[in-house]
Amino acid sequence: MNSLVNIAVFGIVGAVIMAALIGLLLVLGGRGQGRGPQTVFGAISLVVLIAVPALAAVNLRSTAPGTGFGPVFLVAFGVALVICAVNIAFLPLVARRAAAGRGEELAAGTRLSPALLGGGLLVCAVLGLVGAGVGILAG
Repeated sequence: MNSLVNIAVFGIVGAVIMAALIGLLLVLGGRGQGRGPQTVFGAISLVVLIAVPALAAVNLRSTAPGTGFGPVFLVAFGVALVICAVNIAFLPLVARRAAAGRGEELAAGTRLSPALLGGGLLVCAVLGLVGAGVGILAG
């Protein structure tokens, strides 16, 4: 049960942080400030996507000493999955806002695709591996 609590707590915290970052990007991106907000958003997102799963893995190792790589990876993967799900859920909103900012109309076929979801799952697995590696080394 401890693993599920870690996934829920750290996943929700990471999701809230990502939603706030997306909101800031939407607000700052509409002011015509160039590529600066997107670059900052990308850097902060990368830090959040690496740090939050790693913190969940470290927390699991500290509360359950001797936990192997498998459970630690699953916790880090679950947290990364929750955070990435928020990013993917907000993707249509960001795409509509970006198209409106350029004065274009969003294409009717712009929606989530299996390739996007598969790529997101692969990214989450890599982030889970990184988080689990940090958790094993630090815990």
